[in-house]
Amino acid sequence: MEDKNDRNEFQYLRVLEAANLTLPYLRTGLSLESAKMAGKIIFEKTDADAVAITDFSNVLSFTGLGCEHHLSERPIITKATKEALAANEMRVLTSREEIGCPLSDCPLKAAIIVPLEMKEKPVGALKFYYDSPEKITEIRKKLAGELGKILSTQIELSEIDRLETLSCQAELKALQAQINPHFLFNTLNNISSFCRTDPEKARSLLLHFAEFFRKTLKTGEELITIKEELDYVDSYLVLEKARFGKRLKVNVQIAPEILELKVPPLTIQPLVENSIRHGFKSEGELRVNIRVKAENGSGSIVIEDNGSGISEKNLGKIFQSGFGKGLGVGISNINERLKTWFGSDYEFEIKSSPGTGTKAILKIPIKK
Repeated sequence: MEDKNDRNEFQYLRVLEAANLTLPYLRTGLSLESAKMAGKIIFEKTDADAVAITDFSNVLSFTGLGCEHHLSERPIITKATKEALAANEMRVLTSREEIGCPLSDCPLKAAIIVPLEMKEKPVGALKFYYDSPEKITEIRKKLAGELGKILSTQIELSEIDRLETLSCQAELKALQAQINPHFLFNTLNNISSFCRTDPEKARSLLLHFAEFFRKTLKTGEELITIKEELDYVDSYLVLEKARFGKRLKVNVQIAPEILELKVPPLTIQPLVENSIRHGFKSEGELRVNIRVKAENGSGSIVIEDNGSGISEKNLGKIFQSGFGKGLGVGISNINERLKTWFGSDYEFEIKSSPGTGTKAILKIPIKK
């Protein structure tokens, strides 16, 4: 004879399995699509006769017994579900009348309604239906409540993910808004001078200038390839080389196999700009080396210059949000966006000393 504790343990394991399988869906948020997938999984992994998931106003999914008349994508009509959401409390229904189905011969005669929460406020409901009130046992009520908490956690995590993405996009917009006005005016003045001495070169620079700002003002909500980012760097360097002439030397070494690696937009270009903008000494040339290659399972990006360098005091603050003008904000911005996309699976380091130059080292996981 099967032991009662063994049965309970088996039910717990099934519920945990259901929660684990719903993770990829509800981590995207409570939506029509995620609710349908999660509802199907929960129905298959529990012994409920039917499972429904709602948001605060509508039935998002209904799976199991009675699905031919309990339709999804409809407003919530049952009084008990509305009460459970209003009070943010579990409801146990033990009759067809309490369920409130308008069909007189509906086979569903009992239900457990568990609110789904976000920040301790109800955003939807998870509902378990049964064909007999006798099926609502203490263990089933407990498991329903526990599964509701797990799903609520997943939904809340999806909101955190969404806010982090919005933050990432806002950070990028902030970086885009930092277009150095001195760079803008110097470039336009430089192009203007070529209009008189070399009209063809002025025309070419104007095209690069337009391309540079077109890429800068793109929304940039998704990752882009190293190749796309380097094309942007190229447009920037054409303008700066025209401005500084022979005083600026740039050496680029790119491994072809790394060109399709994805990075957040405006990752490499601001590092190159930092070298040029802050590296020039009163006299002599500035050499900037850009190296991108695969190394130990990561994409290694190194931007190194022989410029003015950074003081030890400022180097210790460089990753602080808002530090500095241009340089500090740009570095912290890049770092925060990398953290949003890659978590802890990346490396970002700035090495520098006054008078000898600066080296930015960035490692992006290829597997990502």
